Order: sequence, then C-alpha cells, then structure tokens
Amino acid sequence: MTAAPRFDELIHAPNRLRICAALAAVTEAEFSVLRESLEVTDPVLSKHLRVLHEAGYVTLAKPTGRGGRVRTWVALTSTGRRAFEAHVAELHRLTEVAAPAGTAPVR
Repeated sequence: MTAAPRFDELIHAPNRLRICAALAAVTEAEFSVLRESLEVTDPVLSKHLRVLHEAGYVTLAKPTGRGGRVRTWVALTSTGRRAFEAHVAELHRLTEVAAPAGTAPVR
C-alpha cells in the first residue's frame, strides 16, 4: 500500500531523514553502524534518535551481547515507516510539480 503524501517536519531534518532512510532499508541497525554511515558523533545521533523515539517512529533495544557488551539496536516502528513513506511520497509529489530544469522561475 502506498502512503498518502504528507510532509513531516519531524522527519525532514536532514539527519533524521537519513536515519529513517537507512532504517527503511533494513529490519534494524546497530547504533554504531548508523553513526558511521551518517558520519556524526554519538551525541548528535542520540539527540535525533530521541526525537524519533519520542514521536513513536523508532524503537531502541539494548540487549546484552557476548561478554556483557550492551549495544543499542534501532528499528523503524510501523508508525515511523508509514510516516517516512508518506514524507517521501510528498517530496516526490513536490518535485513532480516543480518547474522543469532550465526554465525560468515564475515570479
């Protein structure tokens, strides 16, 4: 099912948009993998994940791994996935109505 286009200001922030795009392609991702792929610091990623988590767009899980190491796993919720798909649909809709390349803007 295709999401109805809807601009989502919460997702639209560049790092949050990139987080959602990365998570949309997988079931879940480990915090350090997201941090490295976005090329941000731990605090920057944590801040954006907190915003997405508080909105109900992502889940954060901290299962204890081998040797007692705790790793944070992040996944889009169904609500987050729908919001991301709707936001992407709206971006597509907006670009389709934009003036063709090489034309003068309307004033």
